[in-house]
Amino acid sequence: MKIHVCVKQVPASNETLLDPVTHTIIREGTQSILNPFDAYAVEEAVRIKARCGGTVTAFTMGIPAAEGILRRVIAVGADDAVLLTDRAFAGSDTLATARTLAAAIRKKGMPDLILCGKMATDGDTAQVGPMLAECLSIPHISDVAEIESVNEEKCTVRKMTDDGYVRLEVRLPALLTVLKEINIPRLPSVSGVLRGEKAGVGRMTREDLGIDPETTGLKGSATRVVSTERPVPARETVWIEGTPEAQAGQLKALLREEKIC
Repeated sequence: MKIHVCVKQVPASNETLLDPVTHTIIREGTQSILNPFDAYAVEEAVRIKARCGGTVTAFTMGIPAAEGILRRVIAVGADDAVLLTDRAFAGSDTLATARTLAAAIRKKGMPDLILCGKMATDGDTAQVGPMLAECLSIPHISDVAEIESVNEEKCTVRKMTDDGYVRLEVRLPALLTVLKEINIPRLPSVSGVLRGEKAGVGRMTREDLGIDPETTGLKGSATRVVSTERPVPARETVWIEGTPEAQAGQLKALLREEKIC
């Protein structure tokens, strides 16, 4: 079985830096980690490979430093990795990102199954996975809590909904976005880390993929960040003094003013 997993690098700190002009995240010179939700997708891909055989290929789009994230994915069991890196990809929104990933997957060859994390922690949109499926014209299921069975023809999953869980069956090829409850990601072994360091990570540019520059990066993005602002917390400390009975009375009056009780 041929499995592709799409991962993303996200800032290691909540203190992200934004470009003052484009309002996009500045990736260069910042410490990044593997998107936590994508770690579950990687783990599930490796588990399916162990049960059904086949290969796992990881894809990510980012700056050259993102190669380190892919080496970590190889260290925990992926067989191959491809980095999509080009200045033309900078500033891509979810749609432009999905288009670029779709072009790379077509170039590499359509797999039986594509796995993605539910969302990225720096954007929280949960859009890239479903958009990627639409770009590839394949079915998808989001919020997958368990993959109950999978073979070369179909996949049966347990999907979380607002009202509980539903069991769905989908024909392959298909794309699944997974939740963190699907598994517990393994840590890389010493031999895995060494394998990751020695592995060759493929690279693809816009020209390699044959993408129209008008469909990727800022030019190909359907959305724009118009402005950003940091919320200013406003807190007021109120000292309550007196006897316990007096303090209780003052507290009750304050809570009533705030309509808490």
